[in-house]
Amino acid sequence: MKFKAITGKQGSGTEVKDVTYVEAARWGKYRWWRYLLGLMIILFAWMIAANVASALVAFALDGQEGVAALGRLDYAAFSPVGGFVVVMAGFPVFLAGILIAVSLIHQRHPRTLVTAREKISWRRVGHGFVAGFVPWVLLGGLGQYLLYPDTFSFNSDLKTFALFVPIALILTAIQTTTEELFFRGYIVQGTSLIWSNRVFLALASAVIFTLPHATNPESQEGGWIGMFLNYFVGTGLLYVVVSLIDGTTELAIGAHFANNIAYFLLFNWSGSFFAAPALFSISEYHARFYDIISLVLIPVFLAIAYKVFKRDEDSEPVSQSDRVGRR
Repeated sequence: MKFKAITGKQGSGTEVKDVTYVEAARWGKYRWWRYLLGLMIILFAWMIAANVASALVAFALDGQEGVAALGRLDYAAFSPVGGFVVVMAGFPVFLAGILIAVSLIHQRHPRTLVTAREKISWRRVGHGFVAGFVPWVLLGGLGQYLLYPDTFSFNSDLKTFALFVPIALILTAIQTTTEELFFRGYIVQGTSLIWSNRVFLALASAVIFTLPHATNPESQEGGWIGMFLNYFVGTGLLYVVVSLIDGTTELAIGAHFANNIAYFLLFNWSGSFFAAPALFSISEYHARFYDIISLVLIPVFLAIAYKVFKRDEDSEPVSQSDRVGRR
């Protein structure tokens, strides 16, 4: 299934029909060395510049002791909101690296990491949010409460929670969108120049997404089974598959934001890497429960995304400036 995004002539004179965001990898300037250079810029922004940004925020919050705490990955040394901000501070820099790579190195619009159409369908992003948020809250959150009620505690500090809500909404939107633009956008587009086979693209993206999440406390608690089911299958593979089916990363952007914001604002495990002053705190992480939930959520998510909601069939033409360019 593909979007009928444009029908027209590409720079080479060949007719372009049913274009997806994957084909946008060949718009603008796309020689292999450009993707290599773009990847280096993005990794520098993510691995180095982003850590500098977090260190600056840590210093602003708690001086040298804050920087030392960051070096120990001791986010509990900060206030609940402060620790969250320190962790998330690097994502705007990560995002900037992606935008620089696409805009300057490939000389095409960053929107092409999301869709081949003239405009992003925020309606479809909303579909992804609902399809991700509702089953996660009902099955993951309430399910654990019904099975393990003793692990739940209510956050009585509503003043801190009220302060945290707008901060969490903004920073989580940046975090999840950045990850989607990179893992489901840039990585998929770049690997498509090697081989456009959808199975290859899905597996490559899912593996690359799983690796940096392997050190998360949830992965350590769940072992390799939990890491495989939660990050590789339940998130990495699911999001790239729906992106390849839809021809855009819109569903994945909405679903990823829904998953994380529910975790940060509603049900947060106290031992999480992203510990947050959520409405409810979970004292014990039941890895096998979440392994099962990850598998159950997949068909539920797909049913809501493709049965309850319908894809947008109308499209708008993409400007020639986005498509025409030298390699």
